[in-house]
Amino acid sequence: MPDTIGLEVCVDNADGLAAALTGGADRIELCSALEIGGLTPSAGLLRAASRSTAPVVAMIRPRGGDFCFNEAEIRLMLDEIDAVAGAGLQGVVLGASLADGRLDARTLERLVRHATDQGLRCTLHRAIDLCPDLAQATRLAVDLGFERILSSGGAKRAPEGLDGLRRCFDAAAGRIAIMPGAGITAANVGQLRAYLPLTDVHASCSMPLPAPSPQVAAFGFDAGRRRQTSANKVAELKAVLLA
Repeated sequence: MPDTIGLEVCVDNADGLAAALTGGADRIELCSALEIGGLTPSAGLLRAASRSTAPVVAMIRPRGGDFCFNEAEIRLMLDEIDAVAGAGLQGVVLGASLADGRLDARTLERLVRHATDQGLRCTLHRAIDLCPDLAQATRLAVDLGFERILSSGGAKRAPEGLDGLRRCFDAAAGRIAIMPGAGITAANVGQLRAYLPLTDVHASCSMPLPAPSPQVAAFGFDAGRRRQTSANKVAELKAVLLA
């Protein structure tokens, strides 16, 4: 186990970015719409993140729903990778699936090659948690050139997916970083730390926002599931990881 464990915090707005940095995040995952798992961030948010004091990786996901992308969507993702590179960020977060849940190796190879040609590092996101064989998917991610895998071990929350995460770590054999994420807090990260050889963890460190006004909700402008990054929660989790 390393002396220190890095903390990646996912954010989806400028206030969240500022809170994550204030709390001591080691790396930022930049998204929009975290309430549906994260989409590609806007051009304005990419520019704001370019001034970050911590490394930033950006989600590349053009829509909500599954990770089975058609050619038009793949072309959007290639353009979104270009935008991330143009903003001077450090990496991208990618995923693509086949209908049966396995990773779409052909699409991922295309996306990873495009990103790495521009000097971007690549993280495989939780599309891996839909895979029927986590170990096989981990080995494929190594072959495709990913640097890191974000996974909850095939469970909804990482603390419930310890066995799946262990399969990922075993299959990785030190060739790729496995970063547990989903439902990780200062209160439960010790459980993961005791069971897994952690190098990084991923968390939102967020709190629910107040319910939208009835008028805003009635127009469908807010579904009432948004959250906001808390600098205090970031700091609490970081302190536990440093202990």
